[in-house]
Amino acid sequence: MEAAATILTELEHYLRREALTLAQFAERTGLHSGTLSNIIHARRPIAMQQLDRITSAMGKPDGFFYEMYIHDYIIEGSADWRRIGPLLQRCAELDKLGAIKNIVQHIMDNLMYSPLLFEAAEALFAQGYLVAAALLYENVAAGEKLQHSERLALCQYRLFAIRLEDNQDENLRAANQFEPYIERLEEADQLDALKHLADIYASLHRWDKVMELAELMGHKADILYHHFRKDSVTKTPTRPIIYYILYANLLGSLVCDERGDYEQALQYASLYSDVSWARSPVNEEESRVIEQFKEWATANSYLYRLMAGQVDVLPDYIKYVEVRENEIFQALFKIMQAANRYRFDVDAILLQFTDNLSYKEQHSRLGKYTQQLTGDKYTRFLTELAIYYLRKNNLEAGFEYLMGSLESSVRTRSNDSIVRCVGLFEKYRAAASVEQQEAYAGLIGEMHRINEERASYIIKTL
Repeated sequence: MEAAATILTELEHYLRREALTLAQFAERTGLHSGTLSNIIHARRPIAMQQLDRITSAMGKPDGFFYEMYIHDYIIEGSADWRRIGPLLQRCAELDKLGAIKNIVQHIMDNLMYSPLLFEAAEALFAQGYLVAAALLYENVAAGEKLQHSERLALCQYRLFAIRLEDNQDENLRAANQFEPYIERLEEADQLDALKHLADIYASLHRWDKVMELAELMGHKADILYHHFRKDSVTKTPTRPIIYYILYANLLGSLVCDERGDYEQALQYASLYSDVSWARSPVNEEESRVIEQFKEWATANSYLYRLMAGQVDVLPDYIKYVEVRENEIFQALFKIMQAANRYRFDVDAILLQFTDNLSYKEQHSRLGKYTQQLTGDKYTRFLTELAIYYLRKNNLEAGFEYLMGSLESSVRTRSNDSIVRCVGLFEKYRAAASVEQQEAYAGLIGEMHRINEERASYIIKTL
């Protein structure tokens, strides 16, 4: 075996150069001398753990012999999953993505490895080795693309989650690629997928799509909750089913808020506040979900009344959120929108919450908000701050927030925000300093460069 002989030759040269006996080297590796003897004389294959110990004892970098090992025991030898599985794990840990591609491209000729590769991908995904997991998911999906299997749908769901990033163009592409596979998932996975997909479309401002997905999620969750016994459901979603019913209504209120239909938004808020229909007994996790949605309903009721022009609710709204750290950023964002729409002063509020004006991950008692939602909202928040300060002739602060918003918009390819920032700058261009105009020109140049690259990519793919 060429690769094994190469590994063994290196080992033999090392032992001679270091004047080590087999017993001495076995002690260094922690292997039994008989086991090491069998390996050296090619009477048994090298297991991954043994190879790593030998490599370390020889002073070689981790994974030094992996390419040779792949050639010998997988490509030229008998592809045994007892060696392949641990090798994939170690390659992921060492970020040896080329080695993973080499392994997978060879063994996927045999579809019997598809379920094993999928389970390996799931393990890597759970451990956070996302790029390595994506390589496995992509190959499993390619091998099963004609089978319409649930495993294929799960691969596409995982790839959707892995591919999400700051670039909103890429996020839209990932959402479009994944959406056709939702109905092939188990009901429990469908709820998580619909929630995840709706959040991404919300960050993209595709409000019709958000409403469509919210209604579908609410319908599916309602059926599972009211028409199936808990012990009859073989697989459960990551959250209590009641969460998805309430979250569907929360999304409905979000869409109505964005459309300016605050009366309907308040109606939706009442739907995720009143859970008198919930089955008894309510367990601890369900109780936590219910309490969080009631808190959101109270905060959002203030918010929608404020956005409808009832400025007199502002002191009560501030009093409610100031003791709830997780609600402050959302409140500030909407307060700035209302202040700009109805032209009232919020200097004192901005001074009170100075520490909350910078970007931070947003959390609730139920977990972290997606980075895409938080990033999009913060970009829009910067624009509202810019509008507020420019209107008040505080040019330094206004242009600072405007440049921050435009920079974030260009980086994330958020076209709606870019258009808004460009319009705002052009409105106040005459008041901008030379440095601010140069910074603006640089960001617009970057935007044009990105658009040219995008156009070139589209032409190449046609």
